[in-house]
Amino acid sequence: MSIHLCKIVELPKISNSQGNLTFIEANNHIPFDIQRVYYLYDVPGGSVRGGHAHKNLHQLIVAMSGSFDIVLDDGKEKKRFHLNRSYNGLYICPMIWRELDNFSSGSVCMVLASNFYDEEDYLRDYHTFLTAAADR
Repeated sequence: MSIHLCKIVELPKISNSQGNLTFIEANNHIPFDIQRVYYLYDVPGGSVRGGHAHKNLHQLIVAMSGSFDIVLDDGKEKKRFHLNRSYNGLYICPMIWRELDNFSSGSVCMVLASNFYDEEDYLRDYHTFLTAAADR
């Protein structure tokens, strides 16, 4: 997979005097069915999350509150994204190494995932990832 398949997805935003509403529809706004949702919060300053790739999992990452950065790496190129709007999400395809850093105070990172948790889907060693990425 290529880092060029990963992109910011602008989600619908419905605004009125009572506030904003954003929604995400599987196979409409994102190219997968949602099987799992999880979120990161109370991340201590200076912490780095992620540090892995997935063999088959697709994800959409949204900054629900605050901001953070995501560095994506396909084994050939690296690209940094800054998320700070709850109506934008970052789509990440399989076989992309990711690291999340630069969390602002009070940030909440929501992740929509295409599959249930499966430890076998993870590549947690960067050199193993590079070998697997080169073989694809």
